[in-house]
Parts: sequence; structure tokens; C-alpha cells
Amino acid sequence: MPSSAKLPLLLSVPLAVATGLTMPVQGRVNGALGVALGDGLAAALVSFGTGLAVMLVISAVLPAGRAGLRQVLPALRGRSFPRWYLLAGCLGAFMVFCQGLTVPLLGVALFTVATVAGSSVSGLLVDRLGLGPAGRKPVSLMRTLSALLTVTGVIWAVSPKFAGGDGPGWLLPVLLPLLAGFLRSFQQAMNGTQSVHYGNPFTATLINFTVGSAALALLWGIKCAVAGAGNPLPEQWWLYLGGPMGTVFVVLANLLVRSLGVLAAGLSTIAGQLLGSLALDLLVPAAGTQVTAAAVAGTLLTLAAMVLATLPWTPGYRRMPAGTLADAPAERAVPERELRR
Repeated sequence: MPSSAKLPLLLSVPLAVATGLTMPVQGRVNGALGVALGDGLAAALVSFGTGLAVMLVISAVLPAGRAGLRQVLPALRGRSFPRWYLLAGCLGAFMVFCQGLTVPLLGVALFTVATVAGSSVSGLLVDRLGLGPAGRKPVSLMRTLSALLTVTGVIWAVSPKFAGGDGPGWLLPVLLPLLAGFLRSFQQAMNGTQSVHYGNPFTATLINFTVGSAALALLWGIKCAVAGAGNPLPEQWWLYLGGPMGTVFVVLANLLVRSLGVLAAGLSTIAGQLLGSLALDLLVPAAGTQVTAAAVAGTLLTLAAMVLATLPWTPGYRRMPAGTLADAPAERAVPERELRR
């Protein structure tokens, strides 16, 4: 039975920002794991495998997890959503693969630029098509402006990182996270829709990690047959935290796209990404890292874009209570003049 539970706006936005805080840490962990293994594909498989183990335990222990598993077959038989939504885990696996492969080459900052640019554009497209559980949303001027401001803010924030780079050499590896960011909005919409019909976000997250792990295991097996395996598993325990952090992100994202819509949820997590990047640079700086005025200014601009995306700007329509307008499909909105009749 579909779940109608939604989070209020005043809770959804801070929670989305907090979710984004974990992403720079996950990117650095998965990137370091890729370097240690000498194999970005193996790093993605380890990350997804540990995340799958966490979700198996959660789904077995929590009553909501067990109840959600019982809703999977009825949802599939009733065609409650397109069955290809089950492949959302493949999109997440591609994102983690890109982290392990390109973060060591680009750094977390430039990786963030690429993924943000992709997800900001695709968030508009996914909301316009109505693929997510929040329904169809118009591509309004304010929503387009908020996406453009987000890209501008992130580029501004990380501009010192690549202002003195080695020419266009970073353009080729940046295409992978750009594509991964574009696909992330589709992944969030697909997982969020499944969560509604399973009655909780845990079951959709479990399926996400199961499918992603299977896809990565198949590709890694082919890679080993052709080129051989990489380095043995490292001993540092913290290199295995990327998967558990990913489960937190996917579970919360499944909740947030229901309450905010794909674009607003994505922009809010982007604000968290920037804040997390600043915190990493301050508390655990990498070699040559320093917090600049551009980084602070870009973060503030992105936060402003987040506000533009989440406020009810639609003209001529009745202002609804906090947390409900973002959930209402655009075609169901009621013009103010009809309300007076």
C-alpha cells in the first residue's frame, strides 16, 4: 500500500542539507579506497558491498524493513511503478565508481562541480516529466534561476582549486562525474517512487544496493578475466565507511524527494555538500588545501539558490501550508480565482 507520509518543509530542508554533508566525506573515502586498491571498479564494488551488508541487517531487524519486503511482489504485480525503476541501483553504482576513479584525479571540489552541474539540469527535467513521487512540477523562472545560481555558486566556491590548473587536461575525466550527476536525479526519483509503494525507504535502499552490487560484481568479474585483479584489500578500517555512508544518503534521499521534489531536494543536498567540503578543508585539510573567500561566497550563493527552489513562488495560486506545496503535482494546483467562486 502506498505511503502518504511526508516530512514538513521546515524539517525536510535542514535534513537534506545534513544529508549533503556526508557526500564529500564519502567521496574522499571512496577515492582513497580506489587509490589503495589501484582499481576504481573494485573500490565501487567494496563500497556497495558494505552498504548492502548494512541494509540486509537493517531490513532483517526492523519491523518496517520486513513489512516493506512483503510489499515488493504486490507492487511489481500491480505495476505500481515502471519495473525499470528497479535499476536505480545501477545509476548509484556508476556514481560510486566515478568517485573511486576520478576523485583522486580531480579532487572533491572539481568532482562536486561536475556532479552539481549534471544534477541541477536533470532535476529540472525529472520534475517536469513527473518521474518522482512528488508529481509533475513546472519549469518556472524561479526554479530555472535557482538551478543556474547553484551551478554558479559551486563553480565560484571551487574556482581557486582549478584556477591554476594544467590547461584543459581535466576536461576528459570531468565528463564521468558530469554524467553521474545527471543520472543522480533519475536515481533519486526512481528510489523515491519505490519507497512510497513499499511503505518505507529501507526496502528501496536495499534493492538499490542489491542491484548495484550485482552489476558491479559482473563488471569486476569481466575486468579480472581480462586484466587481472588489483591490489589486496587495505587494512585501514575507515576505507570501508563509504558504503554505510551511502546507505544513509539513499535512505534520506528516498524520504526527501517525496517531500521536496527532486530539484529542491537535490539543491538542498548540494548546499550540504559545499558546507561539508568547507568543514573538511578546515578540520581535515588535504595537502595544499585552504579555505578562501571565494569558497565562502560560493557557499552563500548556493544557500540562496536553495531558498529560491524551496519557497512557493508559483504566482496566482493559493499559498499552502509548509511542506505541502512541494508535494502537489502542478496539474492539480487550484487557481486563486476559482477558489473565490
